[in-house]
Amino acid sequence: MTVMNYIAFLRGINVGGHHKVPMAELREELGKVGCQNPVTILNSGNIIFDTNGENLKTIEEQIEQHLETYFGFSIPTIIRRSSTLIDLYRSEPFQDIHLTKETRLYISFLKKEVNSELTLPWTSDDGSYCILQQSDGNVLSTLDLSVSKTPKAMEALEQFYGKEITTRNWKSIGRIEKKISVSSQ
Repeated sequence: MTVMNYIAFLRGINVGGHHKVPMAELREELGKVGCQNPVTILNSGNIIFDTNGENLKTIEEQIEQHLETYFGFSIPTIIRRSSTLIDLYRSEPFQDIHLTKETRLYISFLKKEVNSELTLPWTSDDGSYCILQQSDGNVLSTLDLSVSKTPKAMEALEQFYGKEITTRNWKSIGRIEKKISVSSQ
């Protein structure tokens, strides 16, 4: 069986002092469910790992079940193949966005494909938040903090795509891409 490289995105850990998950313990526990060479990026639940498994849903379920047993609370997990995420990052999907110091770029990962009735691109009433595109279980969006300091972006995402979703700043994806590129050389 071929060893594949994946990225797991955990939802709702280490946010506001709730659901604390120390990264060293997380790496150790992931090793117990067959995740080889786990590397955590930041403290928000981004893990690069290798495994012999090829079925993403099965790997997600194994990780979720084990982490819930060990940490004592549910930790929703969404997995992507590293190569798929790297290809998306390198395609520069935000290249046409006018960036300012107040612009935030996001990618949200859906646990399962959702056929939203939303016409894209969609912009919030106040113009602060824009959902640009959805494909392959990923939703790309932008937020302009100069318009709204208290964004309701996550509420909009959950309204259109449900709660089985987790979001990362595009800069975090850049850090993940860099780590994978360095380790594969």
